[in-house]
Amino acid sequence: MTDCIFCQPQPYVLENELAAAFFDNHPVSRGHLLIIPKHHYATYFDVLAADRQAMAALIDDAKAYLTARYQPDGYNIGINVGAAAGQTVMHCHVHLIPRYHGDTPHPEGGIRKMLPAEK
Repeated sequence: MTDCIFCQPQPYVLENELAAAFFDNHPVSRGHLLIIPKHHYATYFDVLAADRQAMAALIDDAKAYLTARYQPDGYNIGINVGAAAGQTVMHCHVHLIPRYHGDTPHPEGGIRKMLPAEK
């Protein structure tokens, strides 16, 4: 799709035949990666099985890459599906977010504690 930003060339840090990973332009933490299928699918539930498997394999590769590069203490993996769930780019993408001790005083509840409070 010509109007999809994720269908445009991105600075991939990892890739396989069907999926790619690159740093998020608006990271929640140091090392925040996005994993996408190389073919355009609007949401995770639209992605064909082979592309999902490639994405899953790349998530494992990305975790190893981030562990070696940043030594995080944990990870969050997230997928937003549809505008009502917060998806802003309508090309399936998985957030792999490294977490670090002390990045939030109370990490219970996962990623929602790292996001700015709505006013």
